[in-house]
Amino acid sequence: MPALVLLGAQWGDEGKGKATDLLGGSVDYVVRYQGGNNAGHTVVVGDQKYALHLLPSGILSPSCVPVIGNGVVVDPSVLLSELSGLNERGVDTSKLMISGNAHIITPYNVTVDKVTERFLGKRKIGTTGRGIGPTYADKINRVGIRVQDLYDESILTQKVEAALDVKNQILTKLYNRRAIAVDQVVEELLGYAEQIKPYVADTVLILNQALEEDKVVLFEGGQGTLLDIDHGTYPFVTSSNPTAGGACTGAGVGPTKISRVIGILKAYTTRVGAGPFPTELFDEDGEALRRIGGERGVTTGRDRRCGWFDAVIARYATRVNGLTDFFLTKLDVLTGWEQIPVCVAYEIDGKRVEELPYSQTDFHHAKPVYETLPGWSEDITKAKSFSDLPKNAQNYVKALEEMSGAPISAIGVGPGRDETIEINSFL
Repeated sequence: MPALVLLGAQWGDEGKGKATDLLGGSVDYVVRYQGGNNAGHTVVVGDQKYALHLLPSGILSPSCVPVIGNGVVVDPSVLLSELSGLNERGVDTSKLMISGNAHIITPYNVTVDKVTERFLGKRKIGTTGRGIGPTYADKINRVGIRVQDLYDESILTQKVEAALDVKNQILTKLYNRRAIAVDQVVEELLGYAEQIKPYVADTVLILNQALEEDKVVLFEGGQGTLLDIDHGTYPFVTSSNPTAGGACTGAGVGPTKISRVIGILKAYTTRVGAGPFPTELFDEDGEALRRIGGERGVTTGRDRRCGWFDAVIARYATRVNGLTDFFLTKLDVLTGWEQIPVCVAYEIDGKRVEELPYSQTDFHHAKPVYETLPGWSEDITKAKSFSDLPKNAQNYVKALEEMSGAPISAIGVGPGRDETIEINSFL
């Protein structure tokens, strides 16, 4: 049962799209198991760049079946827009499957997300305003709308009424907004039903049958480990579980079927949105990382906060995900630095701490403890093997591997599909 989980080992934006696409030609199914269109994946194929937000990256691999699992929240308008954009560029999207149990992001979820974030002011979380959090909240509160509900108008109407009973009270009395009409929402959602219907399937059954037939299934996380609702830097997190355990609940497969867990690490560290970030740089180095690395959010359009590599969070990601391998991306961005600092521990209240503190307060006050490694100036984008890398680049990779607690099995040396050094096969 060759099932692999591929996920971000930092705060997201590590290059999961490239890693998934690299494996896409060798796997039978690529499954998104959590998140929504708040995730952004950039995949470069030849001279073509694709920005994906909701669709699995495997949709760009003709031999692979892309799947949106039950743990994902789906905005139908975004889904259809992405499909249309890919079709116009000649990408075959006909194999896509969507779980009938995935939850729908409704117009009122988007409204609630935006007005709530504005209301919080300085205390805002930094959400994308796309309705992701409110949709997951509806799911937990058992007033959510699922994909399958689009095909029973009576049930859909009842569920929208139940959800808006409370939300309209909040919108009108707390936020001074206009109430949302039930029939207007129902009409809009029903308008998507026939367009989506060809893709809707019992994905849990299909994926388990595929694994029983020894098909290769890759489970793709939407965000990074430190954004996990349970194991991330709460409350500055997403509303689902990007960690490896989320693949089981978000796709409907048992943990004994997972054979390998691959963490994507950027050769430095970035973060989008609010929240603590010990190695964040506010100087010329931070600006250089942002400029050279093209660090702007694919989905949000916001500049990413940049900092040096943090081995503490890498070790944490190894532990909570049970990582078997790392894929190190964007090593080429560090070319040109004479010395490269790496955070090996934190200082908290005058004490050295080598593991991620469980206390939010401690993590907020953590100061990075750095070790400095010699850099390199040679162009590494044409490197095809580990031995092609400059000696200092090799030593940097080896040091990160030792500090992080799992082998680095692949290295990204450029944005292109073929600009990757594969040290150990993931399959």
